[in-house]
Amino acid sequence: MRSDNNGPKKISRRDFFRGAGLSAAAMAGASFANAAPAFAQQGNANTDIPSKWDLEADVVVIGSGAVGLPAAIRAVDAKASVIVVECNYDIGGHAIISGGNVPLGGGTSFQKKYDIEDSPDIYFRDLTDWSVVETGGSPDYRYNDRGIQRALADNSAPCFEFLLENGVPFVDKAPDNSGAHGTGISAKREHHTIWDKGQSLESPAGAGGTSLMRALEASARKKGVKFLLNYHMDVIYRETPNSGRVLGIQASYSPTILPGETTPLKSFASEGNIDMTAETVTIRAKKAVIIGTGGSTGNVNFRRIFDPRATEELILAGEPYSPQDASGELAAMAIGASLWGTANHTGDRNGYIRRRPIVGTKYVYVAWTPKSPIFPLCKATGLRVTDWQNGIIVNQAGKRFYNEFEEGYPGGTREGSLDPYKPGDWRNLTRIKYNPRAYVDAALAINELSEPPDYAAGPQWAIFDSEAVARQKWDLDDPATDPEYFFSADTLAELAEKLVKNPYQKKAMPAKNLEETVARYNMMVDLGVDPDFDKPAPKYKIEKPPFYAAWATPAIHDTYAGLRINMQCQVQDMNGEVIPGLYCGGESAGGSSQHGLARCLTQGYIAGAEAAAEKV
Repeated sequence: MRSDNNGPKKISRRDFFRGAGLSAAAMAGASFANAAPAFAQQGNANTDIPSKWDLEADVVVIGSGAVGLPAAIRAVDAKASVIVVECNYDIGGHAIISGGNVPLGGGTSFQKKYDIEDSPDIYFRDLTDWSVVETGGSPDYRYNDRGIQRALADNSAPCFEFLLENGVPFVDKAPDNSGAHGTGISAKREHHTIWDKGQSLESPAGAGGTSLMRALEASARKKGVKFLLNYHMDVIYRETPNSGRVLGIQASYSPTILPGETTPLKSFASEGNIDMTAETVTIRAKKAVIIGTGGSTGNVNFRRIFDPRATEELILAGEPYSPQDASGELAAMAIGASLWGTANHTGDRNGYIRRRPIVGTKYVYVAWTPKSPIFPLCKATGLRVTDWQNGIIVNQAGKRFYNEFEEGYPGGTREGSLDPYKPGDWRNLTRIKYNPRAYVDAALAINELSEPPDYAAGPQWAIFDSEAVARQKWDLDDPATDPEYFFSADTLAELAEKLVKNPYQKKAMPAKNLEETVARYNMMVDLGVDPDFDKPAPKYKIEKPPFYAAWATPAIHDTYAGLRINMQCQVQDMNGEVIPGLYCGGESAGGSSQHGLARCLTQGYIAGAEAAAEKV
């Protein structure tokens, strides 16, 4: 942090995220400090309604991701004035660093072009089929809210045409299932945006989501949507704390200031940006507020409501670009909103926790490069593991706990998952090939070396030697690895001792455990079999110093529980009553188990039009 004597306190991006993995209460400095008390004092969360507003618009959209931008465009298309409030220095949220794979079904123009039979009724049947179960045993569609799924099924194909109309460049090929899961079994539905940017100022992660979000941003700006960047929403105002219409929001200044810099990062585009640096700003929403804040994976205490195992060492997939800090949920709950669909999140679905092939850096989900404008926050590129014959993974106690070759990216259920497949047939349950994701359960639940009060399972470490580095052709020079997340030593005992320098390794790894684990694995290489975890024919011993330990802890990805909404994406209270003027979609909304961009885009598409149509 730095403080200007002549201006408001500036909160750097680094300071903003430093608390994300540690405690919800400590999150985001001044920003989250305003939201947390509101959640704790729901009865009088917003008694001080502003007598004068700093800004106003018909529709105020919180978040500029896959919910926020479609919502903003749909609202402005309906002649509403729109302000999008974004805590980041630029737009896109989690969506801009995604792969840009969009599973929209129900009869899109691409499905029709390539003779894929689908319809809203088929899609709805798929998204509510109680008989379909993931390979890990979680029922993919059984606990969905039927109304929400009906709305997704009916609006999915129109949403796809809306994306095309607003310039999103999709690869012109038949929809497939590459990377799809939770998308329904009766038809291929995944459409793919073009990867053509690379990591740059325009594309912080160089992913396919860039062409999706930059196209929507360009359309929104051209149509007159206004953007207030670098402001974190803290409070939603309602006429009274538990009744009446939603009136607007309060947000606090949260610029992204990189280490060693004094000026905030700037967005890729500037047209339509509202230039403000006041410490707090109030914005009146004459018609509605739309929450598109991206879920709760970045708020440790909030996510643990649904899964107590999800302790602080699990870094969220969107970091350090997208916070997903539950701010939308907290602010809505403070004015009476209800949570919904929690079974989908607690059920350990396939998209929830993921192990990635990147090690040696804190942020393992995206392979960040120095070309990224936020690379100083990432600090390291990490090392990409192409062959797990070159190492093992141990827990915080120095012990192996699974077969390192186990699938890291979940397939989930999709067209082709079951053969034969008969919708709603109980026999579908017997046809699934049960294949539990043991690394998730072991990684989150092993208690050795854990301590009260959380009993966190702690980090996991990839262990390998100098010969593995040579086989993988890794360059270990800066900025390949982060010194807090990558260690080397001439002996395994010294290596184990160094790991306490990592902030999440709370107790020293017993050197004896690591030595015995490696010795046993080397014996398995001689035998050619792994009797402990069935790793296929262990090939290389770990015996030539220096030895290395690289952070290899899974990332937490999707949020499957959130605010209760209806088919129009209106937020509801504990009595099922609509909170007038409040909408929500995507990962901040509950009731849908669907992974990825499709439900976010579709619910933004729905919410924008509905919000603009509000009569006040």
